[in-house]
Amino acid sequence: MSTVFVSGANGYIAQHLIVQLLSKGYSVIGSTRSEDKGENLKKNLNSNDFKYVVIPDIIREDAFDEVLRSNPQITGFFHAASPVVFDVKNLEEDIILPAIKGTTNVLNSIQKFAPQITRFVYTSSYVAIGSHLDTKDTVLTEETWNQIPREGAEDSDLAYAISKTYAEKAVWEFVEKNSPNFTFNTVNPTYVLGPQAFDSEVKGTLNFSAEIINKILKLKPEDEVPEFRGVFIDVRDTARAHLFALETNQSSLRLLCNENYFTNQMCLDIINKNFSLDLPKGSPGTGNDFSQRPTIDNSKTRSLIGPFIGLEESVVDTVKQVVDN
Repeated sequence: MSTVFVSGANGYIAQHLIVQLLSKGYSVIGSTRSEDKGENLKKNLNSNDFKYVVIPDIIREDAFDEVLRSNPQITGFFHAASPVVFDVKNLEEDIILPAIKGTTNVLNSIQKFAPQITRFVYTSSYVAIGSHLDTKDTVLTEETWNQIPREGAEDSDLAYAISKTYAEKAVWEFVEKNSPNFTFNTVNPTYVLGPQAFDSEVKGTLNFSAEIINKILKLKPEDEVPEFRGVFIDVRDTARAHLFALETNQSSLRLLCNENYFTNQMCLDIINKNFSLDLPKGSPGTGNDFSQRPTIDNSKTRSLIGPFIGLEESVVDTVKQVVDN
């Protein structure tokens, strides 16, 4: 039985990933920022093949040294932990540098203490590929990079995009410079929708992307529907992409996980069609013209891990879980 490590194990994507790993017979060691979070995850997973370690601060240079030194059975590593914070005082110090440092710390620890690791998977993001600078004539692919300059962080949203871009670039640069023993692939998901891995994780406020649907469910019948549009992938497909990235013999892949564009109105239409909830109607069937948006061509990724769960299934499964809990 192979043993793999998952940093940020109690995250939205990571929990689904661990469920899929365990179902395929892997033994998993995950890191959480506190014992409470670790114990909660252990209880939810209810598996003897999962254990956790507490790493409260991934930007400490030696944060991963001990777990890698003391667990030589680890042969695969998923780095899924990254700060997702927006209410900060210093964009560079509080968002950008922690993401980069956390990633380089992992890589340095593997190089020093875990030469037996042969597979490394990095959870990147669509924002490392596309940005607000793109136009309707832009075609985004697995080879595209976000063009926002490092010093271009004007707000927390841009700082997050820069942090994911430069943290992923740090992986590519490390591999090129150090020629490590592992193959590596990155997973670059768009907005991640879909149910929580466990019903007990359904709370008043969900994680950043899952809260998109939850906010719609909190609307009152007389409320206006807030405008929001983006691109999405279901969390279960995102986890599946990580599993593929580990198991494939291919290396240096960027898996651009995106199903399609969506809007709040499209999600609301799906909810009103499938559930009898006291929600506004908005303007049904409108707002789904994306002709002025960039083209996202992830045909390479789709050929490897498609097809993907559609918006209706993703929204219905999400809402059903929230309503039932």
